[in-house]
Amino acid sequence: MTKNEIEIRQATVNDASTILKFITELAIYEKQECEVKATLEEIENSLFAQGATVHAIICMLNNEPIGFAVYFYNYSTWLGKHGLYLEDLYVSTEYRNVGAGKAILKYLAKLAVEKKCGRFEWCVLDWNEPAIEFYKSIGANAQDEWVIYRLTGKALEAFAR
Repeated sequence: MTKNEIEIRQATVNDASTILKFITELAIYEKQECEVKATLEEIENSLFAQGATVHAIICMLNNEPIGFAVYFYNYSTWLGKHGLYLEDLYVSTEYRNVGAGKAILKYLAKLAVEKKCGRFEWCVLDWNEPAIEFYKSIGANAQDEWVIYRLTGKALEAFAR
C-alpha cells in the first residue's frame, strides 16, 4: 500500500474493540454518548458469531483504522430483491475530507451491485448538514415521505406481552 492510500476491508473479530471505539465516537458526535449500551462481547457476538446477519468493514489509511461501517441486507417486496442497509458509517474527525467516507460508500455500493441488491439505503440525522450535503453530492436522494417508527426498551417489551 502506498502512502495515503485508503483501504477498505471486511472486519474481523480482532477489530471488535476498534469498532466499539468508533461506535462511541459516533455517539459523541451525535450527542448521544449515554445511549451506547453495547459491550465488547456483544459486538463480538453480534458481528462475528457464526450465522451473524450483520457485517462490518474497516477503513484503513496507512495501516491505521480511521473509520468503519456496519451494514446488513434487508428486502424490498416491491422490487423482489434484497437491499443493502447501512446502519452506521463513521470516520474519525481528524481523517475527514481525505476521501474515506466516499471510499466506504463506494465499497458498499459495489457490494450491493455484486449481490444484485435493488437498493442501497441509510438514514441521516436531520441536523447533520455536512453528511446530507455529502450524500447529495454522490447522487443519493432523501426519502422525505417515509417516517421511521421504533419500539425499544420497555415499550417493546410491553407491546410484545
